[in-house]
Amino acid sequence: MKWIFGLAIVITGCVTAVAQDQYPPKGSIPLGPFRPATPYRPVVNPLTDSEIHFSITGAKNDLTNVVVRVPVESVNLSDFGLVVYDGRSADAKLPFQVCPPRLLAKTGLKEEITLFLDTLKANETRALTFRGTSLPRPLLFPTAGESTAGQGFRWLVSSPDELNLAWHSDRKDVLLLRYMGDALDESSKDRRAETFKPYHHVFALDGETRLTKGPGGLYPHHHGLFFGFNKVTYGNGKKADVWHCTGDAYQSHEAFVQTLKGALFGRTHVRINWHGEKKEVFAEEERELTVYAPHDKGMLIEFASIVRPKANIVRLDGDPQHSGFHFRASNEVAEQFNAKKPETYFLRPDGKGKIGEERNWDPKTKKGPVNLPWDAMSFTVGGKRYTALYLDHPDNPKEARSSERVYGRIGSYFEYNLTKDKPLRVQYRIWIQEGEMTVDQCEAMCRAFTEPVSVVVK
Repeated sequence: MKWIFGLAIVITGCVTAVAQDQYPPKGSIPLGPFRPATPYRPVVNPLTDSEIHFSITGAKNDLTNVVVRVPVESVNLSDFGLVVYDGRSADAKLPFQVCPPRLLAKTGLKEEITLFLDTLKANETRALTFRGTSLPRPLLFPTAGESTAGQGFRWLVSSPDELNLAWHSDRKDVLLLRYMGDALDESSKDRRAETFKPYHHVFALDGETRLTKGPGGLYPHHHGLFFGFNKVTYGNGKKADVWHCTGDAYQSHEAFVQTLKGALFGRTHVRINWHGEKKEVFAEEERELTVYAPHDKGMLIEFASIVRPKANIVRLDGDPQHSGFHFRASNEVAEQFNAKKPETYFLRPDGKGKIGEERNWDPKTKKGPVNLPWDAMSFTVGGKRYTALYLDHPDNPKEARSSERVYGRIGSYFEYNLTKDKPLRVQYRIWIQEGEMTVDQCEAMCRAFTEPVSVVVK
């Protein structure tokens, strides 16, 4: 039997879904326009009673958090009813999500089907079946304020400068991510520090404990999940610091390109400008964050970014402590550090470090950890221990120079020359969970990010 769309399949490894509701929450958002949603219209499903059988085979080692993406090249599957069956049981349906292509997807795709497998054993083969149904695509989730017994993500507007991603389950919304993108406000020094860069807050699975730091506290310029460089040169010797955002430099939210929600993941894709001398724009960034359905006391976050220069050449440089993509834990962790009672340790590919011990690449000696596939920081907030696993993709620029700080920061940076023919493209993952992790657990999640699985269409 023929499938009516091309399955040019290139796969990486991650979570759950059924379909997708792409509609923005009620009300206008001052941060920028949402991509308009197309109203649902009943259609005749050409996939009804059609099937396609395919198999997914793991790598040579066990994988955890396996994100499987199937590119769709010729039709919009989100208009149709689909079910995915897991071959391990006759009636077992596997959650999936159909959505527009992600930021780093290859060009020319209509949509992507994303599936998530909690685990895939070494060389294990899973048989799956796509089956068309006569049922219309469901509108899964209500607008804010309504309740449903179904599970899935939805975006909620809490104030003019905040957009919240909540996991809806058992008629409750559990806050997991918050995007902060208020316009630059220079009415005071403190207010400028609160608004000089967009960033994301991360919450524990209780929906109340904020695990990341906002403005103020130790190093006020560290905000949640953030991305920037402190030594930028462009034009004829012009300089900018979009890490500390000193002088005229800052980053500004410009628009929402896309906000998606479904039973597998929630995603936000925003456009951000990088400003330098006299507040001129020297680079434009598209930034995308995807949060997958929580499981096993944790959740997976994907960070993707494309930065394009406005000038002919933009040089990105810095050092491990002041450049790159970083996770900054709650200021409570820094308060423990300042009181000389640190509770933070780092878990690395070579094992567990001691409380209060950190390793960093040294810009003076040019020595220290580089190109780590992963690094993990274990810290306490509100009397509970959490672990943030930082995963670097091999396609990101290298040499990647690592940063660890006991006061609660983990990340890495690299040097890069931005040109119009060579924009910067990066992707990272953060796995955040309650409790500690082992080296084997981190390795399995890292391999799922970096080692493609095999997909065969039968």
